[in-house]
Amino acid sequence: MRKNSCISIVATFLLLAAITLVKTPAMFAASSEAGSTPVEITIDNFSFTPPTVTVEAGTPITWTNRDDIPHTVVSSEFVFKSKSLDTDDKFSVTLTKPGTYTYFCSLHPKMTAQVIVR
Repeated sequence: MRKNSCISIVATFLLLAAITLVKTPAMFAASSEAGSTPVEITIDNFSFTPPTVTVEAGTPITWTNRDDIPHTVVSSEFVFKSKSLDTDDKFSVTLTKPGTYTYFCSLHPKMTAQVIVR
């Protein structure tokens, strides 16, 4: 009887291991499709480029200041706010809630752009 119990436990373990291995590629594929490719936005010549980006929820977004003067990245709804970014400084955020996020440079308020999260 004890031998049968051990065989049942080993068989159950092997079955669970096989199921896990079969499901693993699908799980990785799903996570790589769900907004994992980072988006880059450049600050240069007093503008955000591109001025509008559309991303999936959970996508990392990074702004890089390529201008010779400081800039900030501030959401109009105050969802995110960077420190003052000097030349080549970066600011990153990951937005998880769908919506349209308008943002601007608080040092130069005419600089505006938006991120659309689906």
